[in-house]
Amino acid sequence: MTPEELSDFALELPSATDDEAFGPGATVFKVEGKVFAILQDATDERPAQVTLKCEPDLALHLRDQYSAVRPGYHVNKRHWNTVLLDSTVPAPEIKEMVEHSYDRVVSGLPKAVRERLRLQRG
Repeated sequence: MTPEELSDFALELPSATDDEAFGPGATVFKVEGKVFAILQDATDERPAQVTLKCEPDLALHLRDQYSAVRPGYHVNKRHWNTVLLDSTVPAPEIKEMVEHSYDRVVSGLPKAVRERLRLQRG
């Protein structure tokens, strides 16, 4: 999955927005002002990567399953994974990770907001 494809997918989720809150080279995706993904541009040392919120047991499982999935970069490593976009993790799996992250963040929002987003998502 390319960074552009990931960005397009993330922005299709209800009320998802993006900005460069942490500066150039890091696109932050939010729902209702809460971060659910951080997409960092490629550097000379590594490919582009995305940091996603994740249920702790699933986070460990994904790290065991894919070498490109690592503990979150500059975030709580128990609740976040960083995924290298190096083509070793299948695109459908990355999409599931993005949706899971979005859902984890939405689950912490007020009930009325959760319900509105659920209806928008279908």
